[in-house]
Amino acid sequence: MSDLLALARPRHWVKNAFVLMPVPFAVAAGATLHVGTLLLGLAAQCLVSSGIYVFNDVLDVEHDRRHPTKCARPAAAGRVGLTTARMFGFGLLLAGMSLGWLTGLLDVISVLAAYILLNLVYSVAGRQVSLLDVFLLSTGYVLRVILGCVLVGAPPSHWLLLCTSALALFLALAKRRADLVAGVDGEHRPSLAGYDRRFLDQALGITSSMAVIAYALYCTEAEVLVPGREFASLPFVVFGVLEYLRRVHLKDEGAMPVDLLLGSPVLLACGAGWILAALWSMGLS
Repeated sequence: MSDLLALARPRHWVKNAFVLMPVPFAVAAGATLHVGTLLLGLAAQCLVSSGIYVFNDVLDVEHDRRHPTKCARPAAAGRVGLTTARMFGFGLLLAGMSLGWLTGLLDVISVLAAYILLNLVYSVAGRQVSLLDVFLLSTGYVLRVILGCVLVGAPPSHWLLLCTSALALFLALAKRRADLVAGVDGEHRPSLAGYDRRFLDQALGITSSMAVIAYALYCTEAEVLVPGREFASLPFVVFGVLEYLRRVHLKDEGAMPVDLLLGSPVLLACGAGWILAALWSMGLS
């Protein structure tokens, strides 16, 4: 059971916090929050993403066995049989889609199906093509935000999608940089043949700047923010992006964004500060 749990990677459910990003902004704009629906949708996304992780491990099993760290994963190490893993992954996907159906929102099913299809394209062919791989990865984060908008019945703003896209690209590019630093070659991940550290460092600078500027422009134009409090949360965004970038460059981290975040008291404190500042800027605290 512990190996099956490891296959599901519940630790990575932290990424699904992107589902919650639109919630306070939508509530401040007058949307009605149904907590039960929101929690069902969030749980559905967690189960679907775990199912995707399981199937990715099954597809990557031979490559993972030659990887310096991924060789310890349950499927690669042989602690979970491939047939068992496939059945477990299918069960997680089915359970996730069932929870999505229980929300009573057909758009939830559509977003979850799009997320599964996106990851199928990524796993089968997309991850082998440079740039396409990081764009597909980042789209997964954007779909999480769209799911959050669907769950609260609010259309996603252009600034929210732009900021999320840039931030997600930043995280994906940091992962590729960490792969290169760790010595992972094109045999394990073919797309790495199209990257080098100089390009990735420049791309990280571009995407981090895009994310910060997009968020600053949103603070300028968002009607849900209380006058005089518009930029209360901006310093936390700038600090968080720069701290992440600093650790990527100075400590060669970024291969596992969840581990980097949960292992950094500074980033956790910054995230808590952003939440409080954002709520205050919207008059919700």
